[in-house]
Amino acid sequence: MPTSRRTLLKNAAATAAVLNLDWTRAQAQAETLRIGVIYDLTGPFAAGGSVASSVGTQIAIDLVNEKGGIGGKYKIVPVAADSQSKPDVAINEAERLLSQEKVDIIEGIFASAHAVPLAAKLEQQKKILWITTAVATAVFKDKNLHYVFRAQIHSDQYGQAFAGFLAEHAKQKLGIDPKDLKVALVHEDGPYGVGVAAADEAYAKEAGLQVVLKEGYSATAPDLSVLVTKIKRSRADVISHAGYNPDITLFLRQARENGLQFKMLFGAGAGYSQLDKLRSSFGADIDNFCNIDPVPAQLLDPAKLAPGIGDLTKVMVERFKAKTGATEVPPHCSMGFNQTWVLLNNVLPVAKDKYGGFDPEAIRKAALDVDIPAGGTIQGYGVKFFPPDTPLSGQNERSTPVVMQNAGEHISVVWPTNIRTQEPVFPLPKSSVYAM
Repeated sequence: MPTSRRTLLKNAAATAAVLNLDWTRAQAQAETLRIGVIYDLTGPFAAGGSVASSVGTQIAIDLVNEKGGIGGKYKIVPVAADSQSKPDVAINEAERLLSQEKVDIIEGIFASAHAVPLAAKLEQQKKILWITTAVATAVFKDKNLHYVFRAQIHSDQYGQAFAGFLAEHAKQKLGIDPKDLKVALVHEDGPYGVGVAAADEAYAKEAGLQVVLKEGYSATAPDLSVLVTKIKRSRADVISHAGYNPDITLFLRQARENGLQFKMLFGAGAGYSQLDKLRSSFGADIDNFCNIDPVPAQLLDPAKLAPGIGDLTKVMVERFKAKTGATEVPPHCSMGFNQTWVLLNNVLPVAKDKYGGFDPEAIRKAALDVDIPAGGTIQGYGVKFFPPDTPLSGQNERSTPVVMQNAGEHISVVWPTNIRTQEPVFPLPKSSVYAM
């Protein structure tokens, strides 16, 4: 009996220890939130801005965790995935995060070609997709999405900025009436490029500009000399180019080799926002090129933003430079940081406190409650999502892009005029190898 009693006591103690360990683990899990984070960390999209976005996202997560997590209590555990610049890999990784890693939120997504199928997939499964970077309007337009959100701008807005800048400056800067200004629209043929070019065309025609060429190409094309020849034959004054990274490098190199000349080139984010990489390939040749994208936060005047936003931007910039060794912080860092910051600080605490948890339904309701006025984010714009049963349900209705210009080794904002930091140089100076 004594031996049997001792055995029972030992077994009871062991059971209690196991239960206590299970309880401790459960408590630890209860005080963390796992979020799937998908970016292109390899492949052609990586250098086009995806890696910069991922770094911005991680900085936002680090800052929140350093303050105790969401609401000061729930630490974020990012579960990273590399979509390798391939749509099928992005879909497979999303499925792995949902089924094996058991995340209820996936955020990130650089390429619109990935965002379109992923939005449909997560909407069907009623899981949250929080898009930080991909811009195609087609992700949301007429889809009536309930579980997919994007505080980022959308591709139609690139066309508005492109046509708006030209309509405002053509006569004053070029001495050309807008109706006589000839524009060529060239683009990679995925949802991103197609969306930007369609918007460029629609708003250019609305502004009375002449669209003399609209041409798509594969982002993996080994030769773009035929495209360069078509642009030369069109005699376009201005080029709008929506491309990623290797294709931009190829286009600019072959444009220079074949003597393509123009009054201005407008990029549409992606590879055109990676100034360090462009400069390493082309040096001063890219001086004064324009680029349309959400503004890099460090270019804004902190005095015009909500209290504390300027200090937040300063921390982001310092950490990005420390992590990457970069001298210029690209817009994609601000995109990854800003959209993640909104999720972690303006959505998830409300989901927990007001709607009872971090499940997709609570997060969806909390996202629709977000009401950040202009000046309330590091990129200057506010956040308010279009509600269900509207044409762009889930898209931020307050997002805005800017036109930037490469001013030597730095970037300046040249449009809208009311927030510009430099008078635009337009047309390209005669010293440019591309100048007409």
